Amino acid sequence: MSVKTIIIAEAGVNHNGDKSLAKKLIDAAANAGVDYVKFQTFKAEKLVTKSLSKADYQKNNTGNADSQFNMLKKLELSETDHDELKDYATRKGISFFSTAFDLDSINHLKSLGLEYAKIPSGEITNLPYLRAISKNFKKIILSTGMAELFEIEDALNALLDSGTKKENITVLHCTTDYPTAMKDVNLKAMLHIQNEFGVQIGYSDHTLGIEVPIAAVALGARVIEKHFTLNRTMEGPDHAASLEPNELKEMVTAIRNVEVAISGSGVKEPVQSELKNRAVARKSIVAAKEIKKGDVLTEENLTVKRSGNGISPMKWDNIVGTIAKSNFEQDELISL
Repeated sequence: MSVKTIIIAEAGVNHNGDKSLAKKLIDAAANAGVDYVKFQTFKAEKLVTKSLSKADYQKNNTGNADSQFNMLKKLELSETDHDELKDYATRKGISFFSTAFDLDSINHLKSLGLEYAKIPSGEITNLPYLRAISKNFKKIILSTGMAELFEIEDALNALLDSGTKKENITVLHCTTDYPTAMKDVNLKAMLHIQNEFGVQIGYSDHTLGIEVPIAAVALGARVIEKHFTLNRTMEGPDHAASLEPNELKEMVTAIRNVEVAISGSGVKEPVQSELKNRAVARKSIVAAKEIKKGDVLTEENLTVKRSGNGISPMKWDNIVGTIAKSNFEQDELISL
């Protein structure tokens, strides 16, 4: 029985502050077959100082004209927008999800009755935030981009001390660079997290393409998060490092296939579907030429060919030197 990976399609701020575009992203996520479509919930005034400059990747994708504050202000969704988008996602058969970036946003997401809280990498060292998340949500996903191991430990302890049960926490390995170069993925760090803390693990991906999330599932990731957009050429900070809808759908299909492929017993034994091929793929001891009854069976008058319905070639030494008890035509299976 396969274990189902939770796949989160990260719409983030790729709606560009436009609710109608956000709905189109929900449509694309639902069509791709993901489990959750996730947005980001924040008030720019509570998230960033007005003088802070943009990150380098944000400058590359949106230019230098605005501050980070002004950029984010244009990307806000109102509380009413969140309510409407959650209802829209429900009608489309997909679960709505969002990441809160401030305490007020945590409270609003709590009011929506969301199943999970997602702690973004930038909040892993924010103790008041961690405590508020633990107080308001039962299940928590913690992203660990930019984090040292001790910072992950401190964040986990803050959640546990605030009442969250370890079995309700999933820790995502993540590299906070957009896009992330393959050389910087360090995917085995996900297993390091699991070994160190005994938590359920997952992966939040910022690479281009779909290979790494698929590999993460093969390694044991139980949650996959991946940014997506309607079009990578759109204006905005995160579009360029996001999947387009057809790629998102391909990723989901591949992950579901991998889940099935790794779901076997783990015991090396033939499965029922391959047993029928033994006779045509394996070989038996046959007559290399005509053999008369009473002839000695030798390495000269015996050979090995398909099919596999006769005496196994593994018994070669037991057959060579014995006496033929009947006549054999060339290519006829040897019998005793």
